[in-house]
Amino acid sequence: MGIEPPRDLLPSKHDFPKLLLVLAISSLVAFSCNLFFTSFVNPPTQPFCDSNLIDSLPSFSDDCEPCPAHGECYAGVLECFKGYRRHRNLCVEDSEISESARKIVERVEFHLCEEYAQFMCYETGSIWVREDELWNRLEPFGDVILDNVLYNFTKEKAVESISKSMELSLNSHGMKEYKCPDLLAQHYKPYACRVRQWILKHILLVLPVFAMVVLSTTLFWNVCRKLRISKRVEELYNEVCEILEDNALTAKSANDECEPWVVASRLRDHLLLPRERKDPLIWKKVEELVQEDSRVDRYPKLVKGESKVVWEWQVEGSLSASKMKNKRDASKMRVNEGINHNYQKQAQPIRKAEHKQPPF
Repeated sequence: MGIEPPRDLLPSKHDFPKLLLVLAISSLVAFSCNLFFTSFVNPPTQPFCDSNLIDSLPSFSDDCEPCPAHGECYAGVLECFKGYRRHRNLCVEDSEISESARKIVERVEFHLCEEYAQFMCYETGSIWVREDELWNRLEPFGDVILDNVLYNFTKEKAVESISKSMELSLNSHGMKEYKCPDLLAQHYKPYACRVRQWILKHILLVLPVFAMVVLSTTLFWNVCRKLRISKRVEELYNEVCEILEDNALTAKSANDECEPWVVASRLRDHLLLPRERKDPLIWKKVEELVQEDSRVDRYPKLVKGESKVVWEWQVEGSLSASKMKNKRDASKMRVNEGINHNYQKQAQPIRKAEHKQPPF
């Protein structure tokens, strides 16, 4: 007996319309995808019309594509010119060649403008550079296309750009010479050269301003120095007076055991700092103030066999001396009062104890 097919192998009458609907949708999707792919993604290419037949034909035929610009068509095949590459049915400029040409132009511009800037600053460079000399200096270009055909085309594009941006002339031998424009060469000058040329150009303005700045700085420094010296002289004068007065009072109270005078040179070396001793103006001002002071006597005296100028404070009739005497008397009175007060405090407990003792 043969094996009978299952009953659910074929669709039933109710599922048959659904099957037809699924098949119809699948066919529609497949047709749409095929139409999109053939029309947009990979359209069918037609042969290109020959370039030499374009002028003879009144209009392009529907059987061939017109030959695009920057290209040549022969036997239905498109070949783009040097420097252009095919992109679908068009010939577009090659970005690598454009980048290489731009680098050549930048190097030429830098060389020409650097030479001209050196000439304007130091008169060592050159203004006009011959074309053959220019290429001999700049070749070979290590970062451009090395293929001979493409390099020559790149060089031609660079020459076109250089002719537009640089100044061009013919020398007596009919050879091309290039020169950097004046405005562009200004940007290639060193900063030291720019400053020097600016000063020379505005010398009538710079000299008075510079003289005023130097004069103002000198005056300000002198005023500050005078103020500093004046303040220091006053401090030294006050110290001299204090030392002389203390020395005179000490000599008077010691009953001529020490001298009441002080050698001026020793006092100077004692008060002045080492850096101040190099400036004789400071001590000279102090001597002038001491000479004008009536409380100080200045006279020569033989000290250890050498004649020295000594200064002596006049204690008699000095207001400061009387003030110091009053202060000493007042301090002695305060000390005596303190001693008496302490003695009274210590005596009070003893008296109270004596009153409390019973009589015998």
